Amino acid sequence: MVTDFSQVWQQLPGWGYLVVGLAALLVGFSKTAIANVAMLSVAACAALLPTKESTGAILTMYLVADLVAIWVYRRHVAWRLIGRMMPPVAAGIAVGAVFLNWVSDWALKRTIGVILLALLVVGLRPGKLEAERRPVAAAYGGLAGFTTMVANAGGPAFSLYLLAARFDKLRFLGTSAWFYFAINVAKLPVSIVLGVMRPPVALFGLAFAPVVLVGAVLGRRFVARLDQGVFDRLVMVFIGVAVVCLLVG
Repeated sequence: MVTDFSQVWQQLPGWGYLVVGLAALLVGFSKTAIANVAMLSVAACAALLPTKESTGAILTMYLVADLVAIWVYRRHVAWRLIGRMMPPVAAGIAVGAVFLNWVSDWALKRTIGVILLALLVVGLRPGKLEAERRPVAAAYGGLAGFTTMVANAGGPAFSLYLLAARFDKLRFLGTSAWFYFAINVAKLPVSIVLGVMRPPVALFGLAFAPVVLVGAVLGRRFVARLDQGVFDRLVMVFIGVAVVCLLVG
């Protein structure tokens, strides 16, 4: 693992660039196709880079991919739902920022993994969740904000909510695009204060922006070929992958 981020360009081996490039490709793909695929990117970058800096680099890639997804799915957004979830998301981010300085990274990730695993097992599959209900949106919004702040893992919680609410794939992706963009922008000032986002880190992430764009294009073409049932199952599979990454990472 690289230990001095100021020397990352010199210290990262050639195969390391390939791994980060693949991570960037998956970030773009996840935003326009199957949510939570990007958890593999988080795990890959965390294995190569210092924890805080890898979070900042991935956040930079996320923001690029968010903007692409917003444009691609601009006609498929549940604005009312996003509005209801933003206040609890902000609260979750604030709590997560506090926990980052008080609880170990190991404990945080495993706690989040257990929570998400419980939601996955309990499943929310029978019956449609009322997306308009404030307590439900608040609970999932708070969890998404907390998990995205401490482990870049807000996606699984939000995806579980949208699946339970029976969103079709385009509305799922369009709503997710704006939700993730808003949440990532909200994280930005907190990340700067905590030292997670610094100019060298942002530049490192931006260097892989073209690869992120390629992943987004591939994702859009891929999802266009999927029927709703396959899409839902793939989202559930990668929620499971995200949980495993948190529990064993």
